[in-house]
Amino acid sequence: MEAHVYSSLELPRSVVAIGAFDGVHRGHQTVIRQSVQRSRKLGVPSVVYTFDPPPRVFFQGARMLTPVEEKLDKIGKLGARHAVVSRFDEVYAERSAYEFIGCLAKLNPVEIIVGGDFRFGKDRLGDVKLLEKYFKVWVTKPVFCPQGSVISSSRIRQLISDGELNLSKALLGWESGVHAKNHILQE
Repeated sequence: MEAHVYSSLELPRSVVAIGAFDGVHRGHQTVIRQSVQRSRKLGVPSVVYTFDPPPRVFFQGARMLTPVEEKLDKIGKLGARHAVVSRFDEVYAERSAYEFIGCLAKLNPVEIIVGGDFRFGKDRLGDVKLLEKYFKVWVTKPVFCPQGSVISSSRIRQLISDGELNLSKALLGWESGVHAKNHILQE
């Protein structure tokens, strides 16, 4: 996988998965795998577009579940051909939804795959409806844990705070890798 950290990428065509992907948990894995499958079917490169730090970490001081190097490693293991990491800082947070759309246009996405709660641009004014005006967008259905709750980074953070490490590890879904587990346990 080619990582484009804090740099731009231009492609003639692609399938793009967009998200913070903090933890690269089971829900994120579904979004990324779908984008990789669609890109293979369409014969174009797959791109995962993500942020460092994740917006929730930047705005709310939330615990980061996965450092960018580990996130990129996990994204690569899911088969993505490219990963674009945008630095999320004060300047980036001021970008309009239309500036973000312009950035995506450089990837020439034939399809974009996001989670249902995806928002973008200053004050989170951009949403799936706006994205659909410019691109073909697929919204991935939420992934639920066996207990029936939606798997999310926020939920995993709460489980860690509550000392529910086994359940948080299960929701992350990286049994074969111990990096995320060790990172969580060390904080």
